[in-house]
Amino acid sequence: MNATQRRRHVALLQATGYEDSPALTVQSTDGEIPQGRELSFAWLSGTVMTGLTSVLLMGAALYVSFQGQDTFSTAYAALNLAAPRIDQPLATDLTSKTSRLRPIAATRSDREIVEAATRQMVDGREIIRNQPFVRISATLATTSTALSADVPAYDPVAILNKTQPLTSAALDIATDVYGTDVDGEVAVNQTEMPASFVPSRAVSDQAAADFVRGMANAQFSIDGGTPALAYAALAPTLRDLATTEAASVNGVAENVTVVPKTTLATGEGPGRTERFLTVREIGPLRDTLMRNGFSPAQVGMVENTLANLMPAGGLPAGIRLRILYGPLSQFADSLVPYRMSIYRPDGAPGDRHIATVALSDNGQYVVGLQPDWIDFPAEDVEQINVGNLPTIYRSIWETGRKHDLNDDTIERIIGMFAYDIDMTKRITAGDTIEILEAGDTGEGSPDELLYVSLTLSGTQRELYRFTTDDGVVDFYDPSGETGKRFLNRRPLEGGGTLRSRFGYRIHPIFKTRRLHTGVDLAARSGTPIYAAGDGVISYYKWQSGYGNKVEIEHVNGYETAYGHMSRYADGLGVGSRVRQGQLIGYVGSTGQSTGPHLHFEIKINGNLVDPLSVKLPKDNVLAAQYRDEFDQTIAQINDLMAREPASVSVAQAN
Repeated sequence: MNATQRRRHVALLQATGYEDSPALTVQSTDGEIPQGRELSFAWLSGTVMTGLTSVLLMGAALYVSFQGQDTFSTAYAALNLAAPRIDQPLATDLTSKTSRLRPIAATRSDREIVEAATRQMVDGREIIRNQPFVRISATLATTSTALSADVPAYDPVAILNKTQPLTSAALDIATDVYGTDVDGEVAVNQTEMPASFVPSRAVSDQAAADFVRGMANAQFSIDGGTPALAYAALAPTLRDLATTEAASVNGVAENVTVVPKTTLATGEGPGRTERFLTVREIGPLRDTLMRNGFSPAQVGMVENTLANLMPAGGLPAGIRLRILYGPLSQFADSLVPYRMSIYRPDGAPGDRHIATVALSDNGQYVVGLQPDWIDFPAEDVEQINVGNLPTIYRSIWETGRKHDLNDDTIERIIGMFAYDIDMTKRITAGDTIEILEAGDTGEGSPDELLYVSLTLSGTQRELYRFTTDDGVVDFYDPSGETGKRFLNRRPLEGGGTLRSRFGYRIHPIFKTRRLHTGVDLAARSGTPIYAAGDGVISYYKWQSGYGNKVEIEHVNGYETAYGHMSRYADGLGVGSRVRQGQLIGYVGSTGQSTGPHLHFEIKINGNLVDPLSVKLPKDNVLAAQYRDEFDQTIAQINDLMAREPASVSVAQAN
């Protein structure tokens, strides 16, 4: 701008109150007006430090007040300090804002004693005696509680040691079911038939010959079709096999991924869930609470709180329990009981309530008011929160401990299915497990596992116990195959965390779309890597992109590869023979890698396949010579699973 315009702007600024003053300075003696335009660094620093100190002190005070919890309204929501409302519908976590009802799943949890007369060999004698069997039929737990909080971390390699065949002769359990019940014990002696004994004839030789001749010459019509000899019936058609006109043949699809219509919110944090159950056989309240996620310390607090609230005659049979669960913090992997209410089995809604206890902010259980009334369903149910659904591994532990299975039995059950199932996946509501054990006969022998059935997403897998002539005890499916697979799908300690699946993806380094030839299992650097199966090392050195790499050739055209190792195991090289579960190296980030992980590949006849979903051959198959005896064992165990329970049964609360 020119001088005239500049003077005009100055005049306008002066007219509005602005003035031309000296600049700010840090020297108090500069300028025309001393002590008027200076800056004080001491004052500025003091102001900033005062603000920071205030924020830290307030944050510390809040943290201490709430004991590090991020949920501050537990006690208020749990105690529900308001008069209960009657005739409320069953559905729901009213503490969460949602536009849809949370699903309610019926649950089943039965532990029954079944008695059957079995044939047993004792000191060379055949004896028929009554044998108790423990039968468990339950839905898999949909909530992780303190009951399974201390279970070992999932380690697929360690499971190998839990699936080895049993060899002790003492573990040979008789399942040969006798045709009728017996009182006490019956010894069976077998002797040769006397040579002088001749049975009377029921049919003469001539009558038998006439019968055979008549059957051979007779003709029969099948559905009005071509006549056929009676002893040579036509093979049934597909239509004949159908149970109805509209029936279809069903099978189990292999090598396919089943995707539910509604994607589970697996990324959600844990939320609140509520369980409604009936205690059908009354016993100590402590046992029921322990089976439903209360720790021993919590049980003690609940018993002390309820000491003066219980009826004088004790709790009646068939009492109803309503338990609300929730997390202690956002990062907790187990839920704790927030509130428990006890109800009588009958009576007016307002008179059924016996007592309610609720968890306060200081971790104590205190007396609470009755929550809003709801009509208890006929069956036990549990509100399902998708953020609470545990992994298959955790759910089997939770369910097993709820039914008093020992830890060794639970680990064997997991090991038997670990090769077929990804134990790190979450369960689906309604998944079930059935177990049969040989019960204690009074001689102090522990319960021994005979049968396990696991149903996940509608697919049932069954394993039966069988003993071969050499005394080896193992579990086989109805086709005579064990649950153990030829290869381990996650061959590193702890199984790793799946970071990238098999298939096309955007390469994390080159940012181009490429085929990912295996799966990436993330783990800490130095985590042991094991051979997925028995084989011979065919490659054992650096390879561009893969870093330190090992390749193993297995039988029948199978190959596995392990990339990005930090270092190799000592004493191995090309040509070394390795067994399944043998240490071959350690997790690292060598080659083209963005972090420590194992890149694991499987090839079949030179073709790359998805290691997590490809169908793998079984490791062991029952010899053909045992087929008839094994079929008989299956029939006997199925008979035990279908029998009515004994007069003394224990139906545990869900």
